[in-house]
Amino acid sequence: MRRNGGSPQTMDVFEALATRRSLRGFRPDPVPRETLEHILAAAARAPSGSNIQPWRVRVTQGAEKARLTAEVHAANAAGIQVAREYHYYPRSWREPYLARRRKVGFGLYEMAGVARGDAAAAEAQRARNFDFFGAPVGLFFTIDRDLEQGSWLDFGMFLQSIMLAARGLGLDTCPQAAWCDRHDVVRRVLGLPDDQVLVCGMSLGFEDPGEPANRLVTERAPLADFVTFGPEA
Repeated sequence: MRRNGGSPQTMDVFEALATRRSLRGFRPDPVPRETLEHILAAAARAPSGSNIQPWRVRVTQGAEKARLTAEVHAANAAGIQVAREYHYYPRSWREPYLARRRKVGFGLYEMAGVARGDAAAAEAQRARNFDFFGAPVGLFFTIDRDLEQGSWLDFGMFLQSIMLAARGLGLDTCPQAAWCDRHDVVRRVLGLPDDQVLVCGMSLGFEDPGEPANRLVTERAPLADFVTFGPEA
């Protein structure tokens, strides 16, 4: 998105919030390094307790990204499994979270043409995570292993800031916890140190409007479901 003078055309923050989605299909068009630096520098203004700024980012593109994708697919095909370094989802699902998870999962697979019960097609769709859904840029986020929950909360705000900054410039993203299943390969190929935990990966690029899965628009609960107002003064 460009203004007449050639500078990036940005959008209102509320528009960026409303239009940010986790896309599953990107065009291969490259993203200039200056754009990536602009996004990451803006996101670095995210708040953190005592301003410790606990985030670390590894950007991968081109041949290195292709090598990473190939080695992850090879490890998956060989049946190599490793335990995640942290629990992302609840260990025991309950409502209302289970119903929400099922709805978005069924909706995504339906858009992608995966029939219910087709385990092979579902696994193939999930494996597209490791192709970055065709995006030209892969981001990996790590945090020092000895930091506590507060710093993980800070990291979440940093991740959201990246996604909103990207959206503000007309780009899209997909944050991906799936990469945590292959943290061993990511660590080896990208040279990540052992004293850092892989938080997640992220695909970044321009939307492929021809990707059926990109038609999915997730629902949000009404305010009454999660907001309580105290008495007014």
